[in-house]
Amino acid sequence: MKKLLIIEDEESIRMALEDDFHLEDYEVEVASDGIEGLAKAANSDIDLIILDIMLPGMNGFDICKKLRNQGIRTPVIMLTAKGQEIDRVVGLEIGADDYVTKPFSPRELQARVKAVLRRMENEPDEKSGNMYRSGGLEVNFRQYECLKNGKVVGLTTHEFELLKYLIQNRGQVINRDELLNEVWGKEVFVTPHTVDTHMANLRKKIEDDPSQPRFIISIRGVGYKFISV
Repeated sequence: MKKLLIIEDEESIRMALEDDFHLEDYEVEVASDGIEGLAKAANSDIDLIILDIMLPGMNGFDICKKLRNQGIRTPVIMLTAKGQEIDRVVGLEIGADDYVTKPFSPRELQARVKAVLRRMENEPDEKSGNMYRSGGLEVNFRQYECLKNGKVVGLTTHEFELLKYLIQNRGQVINRDELLNEVWGKEVFVTPHTVDTHMANLRKKIEDDPSQPRFIISIRGVGYKFISV
């Protein structure tokens, strides 16, 4: 039985969705504000999250962004206000899997849920987001473990966090300042050269040939990009 988390502050909508999905044989958890919703969303038993944008405590955008930054890839369907195209665009950019515009029919939402779950079942390694595999590289975000061709790779905390952030944003060019802020924090003063040094060490550990990297590509004058191989 699939387990859904519904994060919605409007009681009438929340109760109606809970009843509808129970009738469709889903197990359902609910949360009425952003703080409670974020805490429940971290549960690895959740198969899909239905997430309203306008919530007390923390809005849906922030919840989705925090989940993705933590490596939690549980699929998210966002509920957006009618006509707010910018909400849909932003939601998809920060990692939502789909969106439904209010007001919506229960049948439409159920169809979206089934479609997203089917898609995730065809991508088992990405379902939870706790494990990444590609080209002999295996990274377990939850256990802070990295393997290369089945052998454990010893990474420092900063090296692991760099790798994790690059993987979570794979295909995108990430500049040095962003990496510094995300891995070391805005309050810690380190130079962009620190990123280059750590990246060189990381390449030595995960690349077959660090001089011709397959995973971590340098973009001259900008930063780095992670590529699945």
